[in-house]
Amino acid sequence: MAQRAGAIGGPVASGAVFVLILAALVAVTSKADWPVRFDASDWAVLRFTVWQAVLSAVLSVAFAIPVARALARRRFAGRGALVTLLGAPFILPVIVAVLGILTVFGRAGWISQTLGNFGLPPISIYGLQGVVLAHVFFNMPLATRLILQGWQAIPAEQYRLVGQLGLPARTVFQTLEWPMLRQVVPGALALIFVICLTSFAVALTLGGGPRATTIELAIYQAFRFDFDLGRAAILSLLQLVVAGTAAALALWILPPLVLQSGLDRPLVRWDARGLTHRLLDAGWIGAAALFLLLPLGAVAVSGAIGLGQMPSSVWAATWTSTWVAVLSTVLLVVMALPVAAWLGQSAKGSAEAITLLGLAASPLMIGTGWFILIYPVANPQSFALPVTAMVNAMMALPFAVRILVPGMRQSFADYGRLSRALGVKGFAMWRIVLLPRIRPRLGFAAGLGAAMSVGDLGVVTLFADPEVATLPLQMYRLMGSYRTEAASGAALLLLALALGLFWVCDNWGRHAER
Repeated sequence: MAQRAGAIGGPVASGAVFVLILAALVAVTSKADWPVRFDASDWAVLRFTVWQAVLSAVLSVAFAIPVARALARRRFAGRGALVTLLGAPFILPVIVAVLGILTVFGRAGWISQTLGNFGLPPISIYGLQGVVLAHVFFNMPLATRLILQGWQAIPAEQYRLVGQLGLPARTVFQTLEWPMLRQVVPGALALIFVICLTSFAVALTLGGGPRATTIELAIYQAFRFDFDLGRAAILSLLQLVVAGTAAALALWILPPLVLQSGLDRPLVRWDARGLTHRLLDAGWIGAAALFLLLPLGAVAVSGAIGLGQMPSSVWAATWTSTWVAVLSTVLLVVMALPVAAWLGQSAKGSAEAITLLGLAASPLMIGTGWFILIYPVANPQSFALPVTAMVNAMMALPFAVRILVPGMRQSFADYGRLSRALGVKGFAMWRIVLLPRIRPRLGFAAGLGAAMSVGDLGVVTLFADPEVATLPLQMYRLMGSYRTEAASGAALLLLALALGLFWVCDNWGRHAER
């Protein structure tokens, strides 16, 4: 039955991911120079990596708290669309967002041009400030969504009580909102910190130089430019230790989530009805919307102009990215379904932490390891795209499993005993009971994985064939050759492709609810 399939398939899929990462780690370790020695440049890379991750996480959450509070307190036309927009940066290809940020905040961007009209110097975006700005663009919306869920979990009856008592907004914050933030904020900080530790495309395009090099970028430079496998191996091990330690500490220090019960009444806020509070909330919401919409609008405007200037190689790269994303999505679904069924039957929700290994492991470390394994027996360039699809599926697995597990757990709780009594098992259990009930979640998870894969600029940069490239890599090459208009057109095409793949998968899932 499905329970048995999950009990077997789940550990097998998880074990396969572990073996793939372990094989890469062993290969990397074999090329490291023992005993490992770190010079001054290595320590500088480590300090910058940790510092930019700390700054990015703190600033993302610091800005997200007032934005989430304002969204929780206000109801206005377009609120649902704005909340949906907060999820866009997570599926937005990184290289596209970086181009939009450069168009707005770069030395020749809109803001610098405006400052020039007043005789002021342009903004310098390259280096630490550019990396942190891009990370805040990506992760502030994610933090806002996470914290907003915490606000929405506070029962409406508690707000009704403080409204009847006439408590001011400051007291409401101290008694209701601050205890919630103490539970939610550490998790958001830890998640964003780990994500920023393993960021590559942002550092590749906005960092660089001795003072602005992350561990991921240093691995790429050691591998691609110097072909120093020993240094790449040492840096890969350092990245795994740092990210793995951060993930383990996050799981250890996070406080338990205390669930509160209510009667599911509509939420009405009686606090913060004064004009000052309304203006503050409107200011935070407007600033967040402007911060998100300006780069996206810049991509749309400049991309529409550059569509006619794209070389034919962009269309070939589009097809390559499409089939790599499809292959990655298929691998993701094949791995995620049995893992989710296995964890959905587990009494311990913390079992989902198994999938965090995919986040802690560096994609470039995995790519480097598999290059080392393939190189003695075949041309690694021939395997660049399949390895890219595999790594992309592994990187999306933690998110897909977290999306699917609650639905699996509810399905087993509601229909598991009845299915056993009726003898429904095996594929029939999946076809009749599980898949119809998790189809919306499965479509969303598949769409998320497809969008993340089609926009990835990671492993493929290590050993891709110069004649064969994915769309993000081709766009990066156009940017490097200063063909800005063509790169903008490719960015718009990449954005449409990512959103299109996400819509196809998500629409297939939501079709079950109609």
